[in-house]
Amino acid sequence: MFNSAEQFNAGYRVQVATAPEFPQIDEPSQFMIKVTEGFDYEDVDRFTMGIKVFYNGKQVDTIPLTAIEGSHWDFDYVWRNSGNHIVEVFLYDMPNNPEPLSFKFNMGTQSPFGQIFIIAITIGALSMTGVFLYIYMPKFFKKSRP
Repeated sequence: MFNSAEQFNAGYRVQVATAPEFPQIDEPSQFMIKVTEGFDYEDVDRFTMGIKVFYNGKQVDTIPLTAIEGSHWDFDYVWRNSGNHIVEVFLYDMPNNPEPLSFKFNMGTQSPFGQIFIIAITIGALSMTGVFLYIYMPKFFKKSRP
C-alpha cells in the first residue's frame, strides 16, 4: 500500500498502514498496525501501544494506551487535516525493554489538490487525443477513398 511504512527498533518491527490508502478528511478510515519480533518477523502475542498524531509540528490527537492481544491492531480513525502527518507510535511493556519504544511515521491524507491534479492530467490526455484525431483522421479517410 502507498500510505504504509515500517520501522525497526530494539528487535521489534512496527508496520502501519491506512485503508483507503489516502484517507479522506472528516471521514472514517481504517488505521492498521502490526507488530513483529526479530528478523524472522514472528508475530508477538500481545502488546501495549499509545499513539500521538502531529500536524505542522503540533500535536493534534492522542490515542491512549491500549492493550492488544495478538500482533494486529485495526481501528477506525478520522483525519481532520489535509496533508502530511507525523504519527508517533509508542510500544510499551516489551520483554527486555523497560523503556517504551518509539516509532515515527509519515502518513498522508487526501488533498483536494490531488484530485485537481488527476483531473488536469485526464483533460490534457483527452485534449492531446483530440488533436491527433483532428490531424490524422482526415488523412486516413482521404487515402481510403477510391
